[in-house]
Amino acid sequence: MPSSHPAPLPWFRRPATLAGAAATFTVVMWASAFVSIRSAGAAYSPGALALGRLLAGALTLGVIWAVRREGWPPRAAWPGIAVSGLLWFGVYMVVLNWGEQQVDAGTAALLVNVGPILVALLASRLLGDALPPRLLAGMAVSFAGVIAVGLSMSGEGKASVLGVALCLIAAVGYAAGIVAQKPALGSASALQVTTFGCLVGAVGCLPFAGQLAEDMGHAPASATLNMLYLGVFPTALAFTTWAYALARTTASRMGATTYAVPALVVAMSWLALDEVPGAVTLGGGALCLAGVAVARSRPRARAAATPESTLSDR
Repeated sequence: MPSSHPAPLPWFRRPATLAGAAATFTVVMWASAFVSIRSAGAAYSPGALALGRLLAGALTLGVIWAVRREGWPPRAAWPGIAVSGLLWFGVYMVVLNWGEQQVDAGTAALLVNVGPILVALLASRLLGDALPPRLLAGMAVSFAGVIAVGLSMSGEGKASVLGVALCLIAAVGYAAGIVAQKPALGSASALQVTTFGCLVGAVGCLPFAGQLAEDMGHAPASATLNMLYLGVFPTALAFTTWAYALARTTASRMGATTYAVPALVVAMSWLALDEVPGAVTLGGGALCLAGVAVARSRPRARAAATPESTLSDR
């Protein structure tokens, strides 16, 4: 007599595995964005770079959305889409590009990585996310790594007050955008939320259209190609995989995952830009990764009882 129970899925097709792979792809793409921003930012102003990136991302997402025929997001998802689109796709990208022109890369990395802490606090307050000790401990370890990386990469010049303020605004926009996006994923797909969030951000950046046209007339081809890369990969694809993973875990835990980005930036700068990191930088990167591992772990004895503490299998 045949069994009435369906055969278990192979490990590589399980929802938790797919969500974990999506989160990994996201942080790798976001790390690569820092290398591309450094190249494109030399030829494009902050607002123009953000608009060009968002237009390329919106076009890519629009084609995928049309091919998949996912339709319009339900009405309940639009508040979250609008807020995340304006704050995360719009404000965050513009002020981060601007801030990185005012402060060195190490200071920018340190300030922007206040974001995951803000995500955890806002998600706990507004979404009811739990803050288990392992999550808090992992975030503390990762943030210590960010401090080490930031100090080791900082130049001798003093950071401007404007640059510090802009990086902190970017961190707030990033955190608020993630927390706003989470409820929208309860009624709309990851592709819908990302496509229309990117479109909202692009519309918000339209005042920079004139500057974009002017910069494109003088920018080298390499800078323009980097801008298009930013739009297609770190924006269109990586924001979609982020939303897919976010729909299957808490905002706090996903925010902690982004602490892997500084470590990957160090590695990519080493390979792509021949920027050899020092011992302190390498140690800080290792702390970032160790903290993510701690934050994403859970006690074995409670593994079966608390599926919400990691990427769920739903």
